[in-house]
Amino acid sequence: MTDSGSLLIHPIARIQTGFSSKFGIPRQSGLVETLQGRVVFEPEYRQAEALRELEGFSHIWLIWHFSACSGRKWHATVRPPRLGGNRRVGVFASRSPFRPNGLGLSCVRLTGIDCSAADGPVLLVAGADLLDGTPVFDIKPYVPLTDCRPDAAEGYTAGTKTHLLQVDFPPALLEQIPERLRAPLLGILAEDPRPGYDDSPEKVYGLPFAGFDVGFAVEGETLRVFRVTACEDGGAPADQSG
Repeated sequence: MTDSGSLLIHPIARIQTGFSSKFGIPRQSGLVETLQGRVVFEPEYRQAEALRELEGFSHIWLIWHFSACSGRKWHATVRPPRLGGNRRVGVFASRSPFRPNGLGLSCVRLTGIDCSAADGPVLLVAGADLLDGTPVFDIKPYVPLTDCRPDAAEGYTAGTKTHLLQVDFPPALLEQIPERLRAPLLGILAEDPRPGYDDSPEKVYGLPFAGFDVGFAVEGETLRVFRVTACEDGGAPADQSG
């Protein structure tokens, strides 16, 4: 606690994912379960003792920072993308990144703990919705008895969870993607990465993922891929839409 009453917290880890840009990241964790990530601890916290018995849990909570939105002013109301980008709800009734403290919460599947890695022990996770390099402030086990509430009311999200697109990905283009990345990429595209307010069939998008630029357009309920190129720097293409 500082003299001003503010609380200082520091990252204990950072996550490695295939997302070099916010564009295309699933809007919630667990939507694309085939997405793989590595949670790499900061040197101070690379202690196997701190992970004792964590392997007995199938899922964990990650508490992290919306680092790509640092410095952005928060607002009392936001426009969730799945509501078309026009309807406003209270920021505390949303998971918007533009919030007073910029904290995110994600439940991910723990697929393993790599103690032999040079930067280990490393947590191997699936279903993460985080930008590559996102700071992680804390990790907690997911406990079904208390964390799962089957009778919970869904609010406005009840009407937005079934929005999936048909993906037309020509085989010749899909073959340019490493096999281990194909299922995650198809899942990302099916979730419709476009902003919720934009449904123009003429608009062309470039999705940066794992060192590739995937060009696509959407008409109706079908997303068509027409370009796959490798990004020279392994990151995002210069222009993500056109």
